[in-house]
Amino acid sequence: MEIHEYFPFWKHLTKEQQNRLSYSIRERKVPKGTILHNGAEDCVGLFVVQTGQLRVYTISDEGREITLYRLLERDICLFSASCIMSGIQFDIAVSADTDSVLYHIPPKIYQQLMRESAAVANYTNELMASRFSNVMWLFDQILYKRLDSRLAAFLVEEMELQETDELKMTHETIAQHLGSAREVISRMLKYFQNEKIVKLGRSSILILDEKKLRETASDSLRL
Repeated sequence: MEIHEYFPFWKHLTKEQQNRLSYSIRERKVPKGTILHNGAEDCVGLFVVQTGQLRVYTISDEGREITLYRLLERDICLFSASCIMSGIQFDIAVSADTDSVLYHIPPKIYQQLMRESAAVANYTNELMASRFSNVMWLFDQILYKRLDSRLAAFLVEEMELQETDELKMTHETIAQHLGSAREVISRMLKYFQNEKIVKLGRSSILILDEKKLRETASDSLRL
């Protein structure tokens, strides 16, 4: 895929702007677990996911993590360059959830394009609104939805992402995604196992009854 295919606003840029953006982009290959951005003061620039998956999350004062959203192929990570957005600060972290290949755009280059191009500015605002919508959906889940529903929805989402019914992940990893304690997640998974929904293995979860899992997850599945 050519670089310009990742940017909906590309055709609205001048030739000089297209060249400036193309010359500034650098490809980065990052292994799973790499911290790409850590906190509001860390303005590293924008990341475009070429292959792989990024995790955007926040950490509470007690050190508990919760995933805000994940970024897949062709998604753009905007908040790793929060310094380009005047008056807006986000104390979030971004890490590679899998081995990934990314395009990196320096923040000054993108900020300059936002000032020059209405198309870039409009696209950025739409992207920000979409990310805020994701976060507000998550807050609604945390405040009003049962943990069994949220856990079931997470397992359904993982099945679709990993394209398998045998998920390779630890209870601790799931707890970090859901902002819960490992012990709580373990108890809930054991309940699912007793209900013949899943079978627990060593760092793995086999989905036995997808229909029942989806029924449990119905209140928490993204539309």
